[in-house]
Amino acid sequence: MADRSLRGIRLGASSLQSEEGVVFHERANHTYVCTQCGRETTLTFAADAEVPEAWECRTCGAEAVLRVGDTVVEIDHSGDKAARTHWDMLMERRTIPELEELLEERLALLRERRGKGSTERLSA
Repeated sequence: MADRSLRGIRLGASSLQSEEGVVFHERANHTYVCTQCGRETTLTFAADAEVPEAWECRTCGAEAVLRVGDTVVEIDHSGDKAARTHWDMLMERRTIPELEELLEERLALLRERRGKGSTERLSA
């Protein structure tokens, strides 16, 4: 068993590959400026990659906007949809009178259950 062990090499400690003959892809640095805290973040992208106009700020999580030269890119948010809440989706299916009727039915059911439960406890 001792003959099969590897001697003189630290497995996993260093790579046996070298960077000889490796050609790295061209890269470009782009700077983003946070709209909230003003922090600048520089990110590296491939030179031919499509660079996003906005990025999330690493500090506060707000929107950071791409800076090209000395000017900041203007982002048009007019086409953005507002997030639909549970109430919005409920109002698409029901009207206020229908909701009031359902509420009364559920409250009556709960009151009925509570009434039965309290009399059962008293009689036992």
